[in-house]
Amino acid sequence: MQYQVLALDLDGTLTNRDKIITPRTKAALQQAARRGVCIVLASGRPTVGIWPLARELELEKTGGCILSYNGGKVIDCRTGETLVSRAFPPELIEPVCTFSRYWNTVALTYDAGGIVTEHAASPYVQEEARINKIPVREVPDLSGEIRWPIHKLLLTGDPVDMPHVEELMQQEFAGRLSIYRSQPFFIETMPLHVEKAAALELLLRRKGLTAQNLMACGDGWNDLPMIRYAGLGVAMGNAQPPVKAAAAFVTADNDHDGVGLAVERYILQEER
Repeated sequence: MQYQVLALDLDGTLTNRDKIITPRTKAALQQAARRGVCIVLASGRPTVGIWPLARELELEKTGGCILSYNGGKVIDCRTGETLVSRAFPPELIEPVCTFSRYWNTVALTYDAGGIVTEHAASPYVQEEARINKIPVREVPDLSGEIRWPIHKLLLTGDPVDMPHVEELMQQEFAGRLSIYRSQPFFIETMPLHVEKAAALELLLRRKGLTAQNLMACGDGWNDLPMIRYAGLGVAMGNAQPPVKAAAAFVTADNDHDGVGLAVERYILQEER
């Protein structure tokens, strides 16, 4: 079997618009896992927001992985072992929070209980809480509140403004942070060189595999590195245009079993 590792973005890819894994996609993934494929749930979400989907797919039994914070952390679902962990530079927390306030975006991060932010009522913060099914805690000063290792700061704001804000942030923190959008209203800010492809490369190396053994499915800007890196990069029908352009194959959208169809075609049929 060529594709022994299957990396899946979650929102807009694995799950449909209701944040549900469709029955056909779930069946295809579980069949692939039974045949020995390592399923990696690769998302910008915090680890706590990915575990429910990992349990639904029974990855703790089949040995899949959770790649959270866009690659800031990778854990083995069967053993609970942390395979990769990259902390956000503490000295850059306050500058990023200050930048966020100046450009009228809302910054957030995560603690053991959920989201931490200065503006809990923001609709974009509430959307992140809905996606991950976690609560929000409001604090007066986010940078002053953080006294624990974090893996990312997420900037949220009006989709109209975010391309310009991302460009300005790329200039401000060039050579110090990895910065990219995951949704039109989200800008991910990560430790330098942290992104999905880099974490997947480390995971493949541990398994004695290469990019040619990796199939990756995604839809957003933050999926571009892994789509380009994978032996087979698959874009969803609802993917951003650059993702489609970079992919070797464009499948159906996330509301019409796009992941399931791709797995059937490139993994299950190949096995037969």
